[in-house]
Amino acid sequence: MTYDAIVIGAGPAGYVCAIRCAQLGLKTAVVEKENFGGVCLNVGCIPSKALIAASKLVHKIQTSDLMGIKAKYEGLDVDALVSWKAGIVNKLTSGVGGLLKNHKIDTFMGDAKVAGAGTVEVTSKDGKQTLETKNIVVASGSTPIAVPGFDFDGENVWSSTDALKPTKLPKRMIVIGGGYIGLELGLVYHKLGTEVRVLEFMDRVLPGMEADLSKEMGRSLKKKKMPVHLKTKAVGYKKVKGGLEVTAEVDGKTETFECDVVLSCVGRFPNGKDLGLEAAGVEVTDRGFVPVDHTRQTNVQGIYAIGDVAGQPMLAHKGSHEGLVAASAIAGEAGAAYDPACIPAVIFTDPEIASVGLSVAEAKEAGFDPVEGKFPFAASGRAMSLNETEGWVKVVSDKESDKVLGVHMIGPEVTELIAEGALAIEMGATVGDMAATIHAHPTLPEAMMEAAEAVHSMAVHIFQKPTKK
Repeated sequence: MTYDAIVIGAGPAGYVCAIRCAQLGLKTAVVEKENFGGVCLNVGCIPSKALIAASKLVHKIQTSDLMGIKAKYEGLDVDALVSWKAGIVNKLTSGVGGLLKNHKIDTFMGDAKVAGAGTVEVTSKDGKQTLETKNIVVASGSTPIAVPGFDFDGENVWSSTDALKPTKLPKRMIVIGGGYIGLELGLVYHKLGTEVRVLEFMDRVLPGMEADLSKEMGRSLKKKKMPVHLKTKAVGYKKVKGGLEVTAEVDGKTETFECDVVLSCVGRFPNGKDLGLEAAGVEVTDRGFVPVDHTRQTNVQGIYAIGDVAGQPMLAHKGSHEGLVAASAIAGEAGAAYDPACIPAVIFTDPEIASVGLSVAEAKEAGFDPVEGKFPFAASGRAMSLNETEGWVKVVSDKESDKVLGVHMIGPEVTELIAEGALAIEMGATVGDMAATIHAHPTLPEAMMEAAEAVHSMAVHIFQKPTKK
């Protein structure tokens, strides 16, 4: 049998691509070496958000007296929490398996290698088999990066995967890396009662985010009494009486910190190597990325790459969209192209962070004359009623055209609110369009409307100095 498409990897990029291929009438197969749903559903996006939700509930219980509610927090059953999280993961991964089956997609469990254009070799516990196909889609995902001197062992040094399945809560934790994964998981353990300290190599946390978001998060961590050491390079660790001693270089000086466990979260590298791609003539960068064109096709006809291996940003929703594009291209649909106006980024810290489009600095670099409006959640009635008033919404627009260029926010439920900003940019909306759209009251999205009004100094629920006409 010859397939129309074989997808290597059943993560958010791969399984979405396979299902769309089947929907378009293509005979499709998927090769997955571990679990349906990939990193995202099994050891990434979904299980981490489950733990985040649990830690937020603990915090709400502990602070409920502010609302006059007398509640007592009696501690955490770690095994029950991990079991609950596993149940969610199982439901979702089983659902993916069911969808693949319902779409009559053949599935093969094992390690896949591209044995040439049109040939995939699958190695499993039962041996090897060769599959023939007209098209190959590589959706092999990514793997956590290990810091030199901090090899993952699941006991002393945790990866993000290890942090999702604790057997007990450590008393003290050092997080290497102040990026989104480190802060998300660090804040989970902080809320659950662990003493957490962050070591960040750069001069600010969340170094890849819009500057004001990074500063606001830095202030928030300070208020939460969660120490952050910037410009700090973790060098190594050793076991000492009662725990671990981590050595780090801070501004050229050596410092030591004690903890019970190290959580290392400094990023991920793409799984583009060891798949046989180079031997098939496919270009693969030194870092493991696979360059692709607007249809997500590599330099070899009939071989595509999507998701983390296809380049930055390494986000599940970007990979899913690429999967849809690649499937359409394979099916021969005219106009199939990956050409998003923007890709939103969301971080489930406390407060949450969301960003889409250009910052003011990026807009200037791109040749725009940017203006911005900002509205604080402290002035939002809905945020007050939730007792979550930290943060703000910022809208960036082009002064000449009034078009929305970017939306950046930190505060309650902003990971949900960012969809409006992404839609505005994708459809070419103006700040006036956003401001003139009636938003339901009392809701958090009103902050988006007010931030749009603030671009022209016309926000109603904060005072702005009148602009000269």
